[in-house]
Amino acid sequence: MTIVHDRAGTLVRTAGLRKSFRGVRAVRDVDLDLSGGVVGLLGPNGAGKTTLLRMLATVLAPDAGEVRLLGRDPRVPAERLEIRRRLGYLPQAPSLYGGFTVLEMVEYVAVLKEQTDAAARRRDAVRVLESVGLGDMQRRRIRTLSGGMRQRVALAAALLGRPELLVLDEPATGLDPEQRIELRSLLSETAQRGTVVLSTHNTSEVAALCQRVVVMRDGRIHFDGTPQGLRTTAEGRVWEAEERDPRAARSWMTAEGTYRHVGTPPAGATTVRPTLEDGYLFVTGGWR
Repeated sequence: MTIVHDRAGTLVRTAGLRKSFRGVRAVRDVDLDLSGGVVGLLGPNGAGKTTLLRMLATVLAPDAGEVRLLGRDPRVPAERLEIRRRLGYLPQAPSLYGGFTVLEMVEYVAVLKEQTDAAARRRDAVRVLESVGLGDMQRRRIRTLSGGMRQRVALAAALLGRPELLVLDEPATGLDPEQRIELRSLLSETAQRGTVVLSTHNTSEVAALCQRVVVMRDGRIHFDGTPQGLRTTAEGRVWEAEERDPRAARSWMTAEGTYRHVGTPPAGATTVRPTLEDGYLFVTGGWR
């Protein structure tokens, strides 16, 4: 499989990155160079996506390998502090304080990011809340918000300071279709000045938003390239039929009532144009 990298203007670089938990290797020898735009991180549960993102957000230190973020080394305390000032991070399960108002919560994160000018900090908090559609919810208590609204509060906090590197773990969780479209627009704007790395299980989000896609399985990168490149990995490996073919590696019934198959087509099968999801299934299934 061809690994595609663009080393010009690299904002994120990892080499031989490894991380284990209680003897279980979560991330195995990951090499990445990210230089801008929106990068989608795909993979099944347990693939190592969240662990990788936590290392890119400087929340976790790797067991081995090197990381360079925004041209700096997070192992050096002063450089790690500078990285965090220029980085935004949305964890998979963000912790929000229920008794805070929406504005207080975001301003609190701004304090943690060492925004020392109170007036500028307030302006920035109001700006990011308006950008996620919560400008009129600033006085609401966090505990009164729906799950989708809480997700948008956490996203607003990640956007403080106009970060050059934005690391998002399942950012569309809890958002309705209209909010997902708004999120795409927001992230596209953010990517114009830096790099957005987001993990998702939704291949349609990657197809609509990302210029680059990375697929992980068992802690390793198995594909790194464009969404179109991921589609073509399944070229000639997808076919449809009236009945389920037990020889297929994966098969499912479509909305039209036919069966779609991924794997090695039997003799006489008519292959169809693969989708991004087909390519993802092909890569994560480890088929050749």
